[in-house]
Amino acid sequence: MDKANWLLLNTIRRSNTLLTVSKLKRSKFEKSRVNFSTNCRPAKMRFVQFTVENKQSIGLETSVQGDIIDLCATDSNIPNRMVDFIQQGSTALESAKKILKSGGGGGGVSAHTISRNAVKIEAPITRPDKVICVGLNYVDHVAEIGYSLEDAKKAPEIFNKFPSTIIGPYDDVKHSDITQALDWEVEIAFVIGKKARNVEASCALDYIFGYTVALDVTARDYVGKQFNGGQCLLGKSMDTFCPIGPVLVTKDEIKDAHKLDLKCSVNGVVKQNSNTRNMIHSFEAIIAYISKFLTLLPGDVILTGTPPGVGAGQKPPQYLKKGDIVECEVETIGKIKNKII
Repeated sequence: MDKANWLLLNTIRRSNTLLTVSKLKRSKFEKSRVNFSTNCRPAKMRFVQFTVENKQSIGLETSVQGDIIDLCATDSNIPNRMVDFIQQGSTALESAKKILKSGGGGGGVSAHTISRNAVKIEAPITRPDKVICVGLNYVDHVAEIGYSLEDAKKAPEIFNKFPSTIIGPYDDVKHSDITQALDWEVEIAFVIGKKARNVEASCALDYIFGYTVALDVTARDYVGKQFNGGQCLLGKSMDTFCPIGPVLVTKDEIKDAHKLDLKCSVNGVVKQNSNTRNMIHSFEAIIAYISKFLTLLPGDVILTGTPPGVGAGQKPPQYLKKGDIVECEVETIGKIKNKII
């Protein structure tokens, strides 16, 4: 090969190499841009109830823990209470989706978006018809409390709290002087989306509107066979004994609610750290079981049980005192933080 052809061949090779490198760089840039766009996309259906200037409204987070689109200000047909919103069914939900997609209504994000710092975040559900709880629903928790796992597997253990126990995600929990054994229990709760009676487990998830975080505050000295004929109602239903929030995440936003980490910390020390995969009775089984006995209504809140690490299970037992800070968190949903007063 003469020198002229050799130079020409090397020029072609160098050009092809530069073109390949350029394509690779562009490909990497495009992938990075796609990932960046995905990571920064607005949170979808994450509902909040909030008050501003003593006026209650419902809204959607623009991003996780971000500012809030005021749905009621955007559309006067949307009620200012989440239970009423859920009762309206798909009509209200589709309206909310359109508002979110448009960036907060026809006026854009700024027209109906409020700074999170300018509002008080309330419980995402208030005054539901029912608050139902499931006890002994994590294998290790059954063991630490000293109950029979065989008995726990037979059927969900059901009790309730009064709806008046619900408080917001950052509200204070009152430590009544009547109890000397105030305990913590982190839980994932789900909210019923439509009327449910005699539901088959195979289609039970269709009846869930969404999920939230709950702290099942418990007065251990008023729960058990030694008190009130074994009924736990009084030990579970004292004032402020059900903080929930901070958001209500629609079920389609969570890939698998049976694979979520949940944990509880007291004064910064982790006490409970588990995953919903360790539940004995699934969400479907819980709905199917409860709906055999009674009708579940839109907005009903169902707490699904707590993992191991409660105060009563510590050696020696540890209980909450005034001034303690309890933080409960469920993956994908969020964190609530409550002071004991």
